[in-house]
Amino acid sequence: IMSTNNSTQHVQISLADPTPLGLFGLAVVTMVASAQKMGIVSDVSWVLPWALFCGSFAQILAGILDYCHKNIFGGTVFCGFGFFWSAVGMAWMIKAGTFGAGLAKGIDPTALGFGFFAYFLFACIGTIAASSANLFLFTDMVLIDVLLICLALDSWGIGGHTPHAIAAYSEICISLLSLYGCGAAFLNNFYGREFWPLGKPVNNWKQ
Repeated sequence: IMSTNNSTQHVQISLADPTPLGLFGLAVVTMVASAQKMGIVSDVSWVLPWALFCGSFAQILAGILDYCHKNIFGGTVFCGFGFFWSAVGMAWMIKAGTFGAGLAKGIDPTALGFGFFAYFLFACIGTIAASSANLFLFTDMVLIDVLLICLALDSWGIGGHTPHAIAAYSEICISLLSLYGCGAAFLNNFYGREFWPLGKPVNNWKQ
């Protein structure tokens, strides 16, 4: 808002939809991370750059821009999961001894499991909201729910290798579906029409 003499002018900054960027970041980091879980990639060292820049920075940036759009869902979910990947990346660095042998010696996977479980509960809330958005978003959030609860169980040592395997396959599904959503959000905005469908909401709770 700008005041000039006795008149008031309202200045509005137009921002593009950041959804394609956020979904792109999610798609890339989950593809690389799933390759590590499946044993295609031997270690997390080369996963870390994608976690910090695509998983974390790209999603946080998209979330901040969504807040500027007054989009509470996109802002909260993108920022929330952007910080998730920052925390995961830092956990990997602590385990690798980046911050010293003292921290590396004191790691406990149980604590990481509680972090995953907290994010699972958060994702369930997001899934409820996504069910009133579109089918793509709802399905993506359900897969994220599966991933997070399996990561928690794996960190707690519950279920043997099964949670780890389910997490790996759900993560690659998240990646491919998020790439589709990224393309749909990008092309639909670019062409100003439904170029790729995202599906109808699974309920009418917003009405």
